[in-house]
Parts: sequence; C-alpha cells; structure tokens
Amino acid sequence: MFNKKTVEDIDVKDKKVLVRVDYNVPLNLSGNVTDNTRIILSLPTINYLLSKNSRIILISHLGRPKDKVDEKYRLNPAAAELEKLIGKPVKKFNEIYSPQIKDYIDNEMKPGDIVMLENLRFDPGEKKNDTEFAKNLSTLADIYVNDAFGAAHRAHASISGIAGFIPAVAGYLMKKEVEVLETLLENPARPFIAVLGGSKVSDKISVIKNLIGKVNALILGGGMTYTFLKAEGHSVGKSICEDDQIRYAKDMLELAMKNNVKLMLPVDVIIAPEYAENAESRNVKISDIPSQWEGMGIGEKTAEIYKKEILKARTVFWNGPMGVFEFDKFGRATKEVAEAIANSGAVTVVGGGDTIAAIKKYGLSDKFTHVSSGGGASMEFLEGKVLPGVDALLDK
Repeated sequence: MFNKKTVEDIDVKDKKVLVRVDYNVPLNLSGNVTDNTRIILSLPTINYLLSKNSRIILISHLGRPKDKVDEKYRLNPAAAELEKLIGKPVKKFNEIYSPQIKDYIDNEMKPGDIVMLENLRFDPGEKKNDTEFAKNLSTLADIYVNDAFGAAHRAHASISGIAGFIPAVAGYLMKKEVEVLETLLENPARPFIAVLGGSKVSDKISVIKNLIGKVNALILGGGMTYTFLKAEGHSVGKSICEDDQIRYAKDMLELAMKNNVKLMLPVDVIIAPEYAENAESRNVKISDIPSQWEGMGIGEKTAEIYKKEILKARTVFWNGPMGVFEFDKFGRATKEVAEAIANSGAVTVVGGGDTIAAIKKYGLSDKFTHVSSGGGASMEFLEGKVLPGVDALLDK
C-alpha cells in the first residue's frame, strides 16, 4: 500500500504547482524527440492539475550536461512535444530560476497555464542538492508534486530538496510505480520468477540477494552468467567475467539452495571469436567454450528450458537481456524469452533501459502488465533501498 500523500490528497485548486517530471527523452540529430513515452506517462498528473485550474510549473533534467548550459540538452524539444500531446501552449523559459520567472508566475500566469523551466542539470546545485537552489525553486509554487520515478533514487535538489520547503506529494506515475514494485516484494502471485540479465554481476548484487528470499525461481542470462559459470568451475574463454565477484556468485548459489530457490544458469551458450555483428558463431555446451571465444548469449537449449519455467509463473519480473540482442544474429534467445514472458499470462513487470529497448525492438511493449519508467530506481527499490524521492513526500 502506498503510504504517501498523492496529488489527490491535497488541495491543488487554483494553486501554483511545481511538478518534477522525467523528460529525459532521446533526441535525434535534428533535436526532435524520438521516443515520447516518458512525456505521455506524465499526462495523467498534468491533466488532473489542469482539471483543477492549477498553474503548472514543470521541471526536469535531460542528458548529462555537466552542470553547465549545453545547447543540445535544452528542454525545448520536450516542451514542443508536450504541446502537441496536451493540445495547449507550453511556455518554455531558457533559465531554471530568475526574479523575472517568479514575477511571470506570480503575476501573469493564468489558471490552466503551463510553463517549463530549463534543464535542471545546467546548474551544479541540482546534483549537489544545494539548499539555496532548492529553496529558489520552491518559491515559485505552493505545492510540489514529484512524478519523476525514474529519478527518485537520486538525492538531488529537485527530487528531495524542494520537499523541505513546500508540501510535497506524489503524482499518478510515482504512485503506480511504487505500488507495482511493492506488490512484487510483499504479495506476488506465485510462482514468482525473476529473470535477470545484463553484463555485470556487480550491477545486480543487492537485487539478487534481496530477491532470493522472495522468488520461487531466479533465471540468469547475459554477460553476468559467466561469473557464475566460472564460480561453478567452468572455463569461460574470453567471455566477460568479474573475477572479483566469483566469491559472491558462490555465496548466491549457496543462498539459493538454502532458501529452496531454483537458480537457473545456462546449459549452453552462443559464442563468437569476437564482439562483432557478423562474427562467426557456434552454439556449444557450457563445458565446451574455447579459450579464444566469448559468450554472446544463452544457447538454444537454455532458451527452451527458460521458456518452460516462465510458463509456470504467475508473476514475472524481468531486468536485463539474455545476450547481445543489439546484433540480430545473437538476439534470438532474448526475443524468445521476451515473447515467453509477454505471452505467459502472468503479471509481468519489466525494468531497465536495455530491457525496454529489447521489447520495443520486438514490438512487445504493450504486452506487459507494467513497464517501469525507471530502471535504476526500480532496481534500487527491489534491493530494499529507500528512494530519496519517495521518502521526502508527505506521509498519509
């Protein structure tokens, strides 16, 4: 149960409302938004505020501009895209805060107007969670609404700092994300299976440890599996392997056994002599990886075993591809696993940038129960960490 106040729990009628959105969207070379998903996800909160005649002040970051103005990271394309989606003007400022902006908001904005401030990361005060920076932003509004789940794991000024000065509540997206992930941890329909991939074990240490006590089965794929395979005594050739995590991998194998959790590793892999799109490839048993070859993904037999296990599930969480899905030649297993999860009939939750890219590539985005807008935030939540952006909101 979401135990924080939301935009519906506070009087926003005719109020000035500062809304932290996540408009960290991809742009092409012409500066146009190529994927407006994150903007679309913000619309329920914005439309609710419009229905209450709020004056809406939107703030977001975009890219990594290194604490200074960088023309290619201005939020103008996001403002233009929002205008098209919302069907009304969005006044975009080229600064984050100034007396002139405050004067405009106080004296010229009308109920139902929308303004967007400039990229928060143009100012070093954002990432430093600078008190003065947060205070200046807070003076622009009566109420703060955080709807940027994708940045909720950052203790930045616009995420947690502002909440120290004006009442802070969650938007609809923030509430939905937390509720979905809380259900995974506290009351999932069983069997509950987690499918974890990606390149590094070190990126998944805490989440694997936390999930082992909660899932019925843990399916591993991608580059991280070679550290586990080496921990079991296999030779992995030139495959990506974190030798400093082998002890951890052994501990996780033991912990899974102790908790009666089925921890599943590949029985075969697709290998190549080099990381290249058109490299020669072979499907081999995990015991037969040559010393000068590297793993590019789980093999055909493994994919079949994983798919059968997935079809038993009533809840599936997936983060991380099963191999180098960017190259079509090596992406078959990721595609098959993605399709198995999508068609399993289970409650399916997907998180992580590469995973979302994979399901978009295979045209499966609308086949999952929930696609999380925040890969890093969702993983930290599933690790059991407190997210600063959620913690700062008013309790119910």
